[in-house]
Amino acid sequence: MNIETELTRRYPAGAKLHTGRSRNDQVATAVRLWLKDQVAADRHAIAALQRALLAWAERDIAVVLPGYTHLQRAQPVLLAHHLLAYVEMLARDSSRLADGAARADVLPLGSGAIAGSTLPLDRAFVAKELGFARLSENSIDAVSDRDFIVEYHAACALLAVHLSRLAEDLILWSTAEFGFIRIGDAYTTGSSLMPQKKTPDIAELARGKSARVIGHLVASLTLLKGLPMTYNRDLQEDKEALFDTARTVQSTLLMLAEMLGDISVNHEACARAAADPLLLATDLADWLVRKGVPFRQAHHLVGQAVTLAESRQIPITQIPLADWKKISPVFDKSALEVFSLKTALAARPTHGSPNPKLVKAQLARWKKTLGNAKK
Repeated sequence: MNIETELTRRYPAGAKLHTGRSRNDQVATAVRLWLKDQVAADRHAIAALQRALLAWAERDIAVVLPGYTHLQRAQPVLLAHHLLAYVEMLARDSSRLADGAARADVLPLGSGAIAGSTLPLDRAFVAKELGFARLSENSIDAVSDRDFIVEYHAACALLAVHLSRLAEDLILWSTAEFGFIRIGDAYTTGSSLMPQKKTPDIAELARGKSARVIGHLVASLTLLKGLPMTYNRDLQEDKEALFDTARTVQSTLLMLAEMLGDISVNHEACARAAADPLLLATDLADWLVRKGVPFRQAHHLVGQAVTLAESRQIPITQIPLADWKKISPVFDKSALEVFSLKTALAARPTHGSPNPKLVKAQLARWKKTLGNAKK
């Protein structure tokens, strides 16, 4: 209304600005316009983080570290393969945002407060001028619909969860217990009491911000759940949460992208952790399978070997051949050849595995995809 008053002061024709319009359809239109621009900016920021992940993966393409399940060492993977997992997750986030923006690309203007207008408004012309793909089909739905806001919150909440998971990996890897990475001083702080401490602040804040974004999703759903048709003043509460979600997600994406460029890898610590021969216990079971042993039986036999090694407090690779033969006569000297990281990783031919050749191909594919997106 202030805009209309000022425009009318400058140009008398401004008094006609509100013709055939309601605050209801005007606000709904303005928010949809804003959302389309915001999603474009969000996707740009996601691509920046993806490129930062790719740059890191290329920097340390040869680094092998343990992959974890249940936070226990599982099987060896390339660090680049681990980072590419987040590139894939972020791609889905970007796609979800784009899908939601496509559903938001509907012009409600001309719906009035609830029942349209008696004036011969050319809604198709307005849609073209404002860049909307299509018109709303029901005036009641048009002014009360906030599904597009909920979808945006939902897409951002899942994106924030993915960013939180990335932050958690970085926090764990930077601990003295893991020691895989060092985060640059610009993105950490010291303790106010303990001079030796170095806290991964940016990563912790990224992890914490996810709760804020998830909360806004819950708030928007709760806001809508009891509203009768059509417009209700309650809906003015949707803006604060919406804008805060956008600011939070944008800043988190951009800060993480910057931080990734200032992370160094402790190659020795990664190599030491990846040298654990038990990481290749499954490969030994697969070796037995290739010898004709059913997998369930092979799994049991390797389990016996693991138990024997633990009881003697020696690496599994130091079990004498005679003892291997006692476990199963199928075992021979060639069985121990599977305990080679280079051989083990190269032996994985399945699409999507951490085979170095396949990982390099995925890096090239993503560089091309994101390079084209940047243009």
